Amino acid sequence: MKTTGKSLPNLTTVSLVLILVALRLALAGYGHAPLPRSNPRNAYPWEPAPTPAKVAPEQPQPAEEIAPTNTAPPSSEDEAAPPAPTPAAEQIPVATPSPKIKYKAGEDPEFARQNGWPVKGPEPLPGAILPNKRIVAFYGNPLSWRMGVLGKASKEEMLQRLQQEMDQWKAADPSRQVQPALHLIAVTAQPTSGTAGKYRMIMPDKIVEQVYAWAKEANALLFIDIQTGHDDIRELLPRFEWILKNPDVHLGIDPEFHLIKSGAVPGTRIGSLDAEEVNYVTGYLRELVHKYELPPKILTVHRFTQKGVTNASEIALNPEVQVVMHMDGWGAPWLKRDTYKRYIVAEPVQYAGFKLFYRNDTKKGDRLMTPEEVLKLNPKPLYIQYQ
Repeated sequence: MKTTGKSLPNLTTVSLVLILVALRLALAGYGHAPLPRSNPRNAYPWEPAPTPAKVAPEQPQPAEEIAPTNTAPPSSEDEAAPPAPTPAAEQIPVATPSPKIKYKAGEDPEFARQNGWPVKGPEPLPGAILPNKRIVAFYGNPLSWRMGVLGKASKEEMLQRLQQEMDQWKAADPSRQVQPALHLIAVTAQPTSGTAGKYRMIMPDKIVEQVYAWAKEANALLFIDIQTGHDDIRELLPRFEWILKNPDVHLGIDPEFHLIKSGAVPGTRIGSLDAEEVNYVTGYLRELVHKYELPPKILTVHRFTQKGVTNASEIALNPEVQVVMHMDGWGAPWLKRDTYKRYIVAEPVQYAGFKLFYRNDTKKGDRLMTPEEVLKLNPKPLYIQYQ
């Protein structure tokens, strides 16, 4: 059939109208996609918009950031608004790994855990001080200003300074009660053999009684510290039973000055104690606890070298004696942390201690570590000593 010239314009007009209607319907449907349901548990009235899929997975591209969907109700005017781009496909969300924390030596909790911290020791008996309290102690001897803060000032000045340090530790860790202590070197190693030929000097009882009175005045513990020189710890311990039988008196032993095996002069060589000797000491203290019906004793063992305490893993634990391995080295903060990591964290016994030297830590221009810095160590020391 032959077409006429009049019918062609009509067909063209109809086609154009149909195309425009279809396009309008398509735009209307796109522009009025359903709004995301609000999540009442979210701080925002929308849920995160989907992220476009990556074009080439083998060559990752940065994801496009999409603004949150408008939450206003749709209106007729929205139909004329330009369409928002629709992602090609929804990308499966991938968890972003947390940035790795950079710990300084001695601070990594995972390293401590792998080495056995916290130690699974006996349950604390009634009256035990650790682990509920943190002890802050002043160390020295009232007859020598060179041996520590305990002998550098008058009693009043010393106790006032101790209180100031306690206040700082309370502020740094309000969760734990701070227990003051005076740590008296009751047997001091000597560079000469002396009349007994033992390279040590035992303090007169009146000196011990004097410092014990100071401790009582400050509601503090007293620690009797023994530097054996060339003497035997088995011979020295009974000498102090008269003071150790008190419930607020504890013990410290110093392997650095235990030189009976090597025969070296104190100060010329670093000494050593074996686990067998430490076990003898804890056994002696355990007997005192039973004999005098005392709360558990604390034993601090100073250490800053590998050979300072040999066979540390064989130190036996008992509920009557709480053993503190005490990092006794001095120097810059990085060196102290490293020593703590090597000889305290890496060889766990029961509890940890840390010493701060007012003079030796700072004499080369380094600064004294703060309580906040020390508390970053893992495990956190429960016995803090100032010299």
